[in-house]
Amino acid sequence: MMNLNNVKKFLKHESVFTISAILALASMIAVPPCREYLGYINYSVISMLFCLMITVQGFSQAGIFRYISGKLISRFGSSRALSAILVLICFFMSMLITNDVALLTFIPLTMIIFKGSGKVLMRCCILETAAANLGSMLTPVGNPQNLFLYTHYNYSMLDFLLTMLPLTLLSLVFLIISVVFIPSEKIEVSDTKYSFKYTSKIFMYTVILIICLCTVCHVLDYRICLAFTIAVSLIFDRHILKKPDYVLLATFACFFIFIGNISSIEAIRNVIRSVINGREMLVSCAFSQVISNVPCAVMISGFTDKADEILKGVNIGGLGTIIASLASLISYKFYAASKNANKKRYLAEFTVYNFAMLFLLMFFAWVI
Repeated sequence: MMNLNNVKKFLKHESVFTISAILALASMIAVPPCREYLGYINYSVISMLFCLMITVQGFSQAGIFRYISGKLISRFGSSRALSAILVLICFFMSMLITNDVALLTFIPLTMIIFKGSGKVLMRCCILETAAANLGSMLTPVGNPQNLFLYTHYNYSMLDFLLTMLPLTLLSLVFLIISVVFIPSEKIEVSDTKYSFKYTSKIFMYTVILIICLCTVCHVLDYRICLAFTIAVSLIFDRHILKKPDYVLLATFACFFIFIGNISSIEAIRNVIRSVINGREMLVSCAFSQVISNVPCAVMISGFTDKADEILKGVNIGGLGTIIASLASLISYKFYAASKNANKKRYLAEFTVYNFAMLFLLMFFAWVI
């Protein structure tokens, strides 16, 4: 009974994985497992996600990210100035370490700094969340949906960056303006002194990161990157292999199977294409609100070749509801667990702000 309860708890907590697994299993009824299944899964995307997760977890455990942020924010004393720095750190760091890792790293730091300022803490968490989701849209390694679309549509690095740069710059302007809504109070920063010691492991993860970037830039084959990452981890830091989000990787695999199966049924394929055709960005953004933008990218990409429209739609679609980007749940969970958390107010302000940003960016995406 205890094991069954644990399974129920896991399935409820990992709702996106649960949905993806149900869809995959249901599609197997219509299309029984066969050799074609092996071609459904994009092994390059899953391998690169795994390697990047290993790299980021290694750097995070070394304390590098907190050390850098602690050095920066120790120079500022007002809540508004500190919030601006934290928001900008999340925005730019998410381009390199992914949006969820940026929030896992810097939201706890924010909780320490603003633990006595309820409204400041709440609004800073909301803006940091938006910053991580928006900053991550610039690069292929910023979030899982970008890495998938980058590989699926065979983007060049330059084309990808040029596609997302205008929206990223607009997002930065909107975020800077938004900091004005954070109250300006005197803040004493005393708990942000972090240190790290340079070790051979930091060098190891730096080498893995360089190989990952070479793979993303199509210089190396993903299988070389995967083999090197696993071999080095096994030899020098075996416990790090427990850190990647294997549930996310399994979620991708399930969606690949589901999309592969329904794509092989001509009648269903034609109906979905008729709904998406000419509305790629709007549909991508809308679907992200209810199933989150990562699975949305995988699903819709199987039915259209309008890469730029989907790329913009799922990244803008990370705004809006609390589940539009799963990274947003990270901030909410941290805030909800804090003392005197006003969860209803947080969700209300989060929703209003995110939808306001979503509508603004969608408007500019159509204009530019």
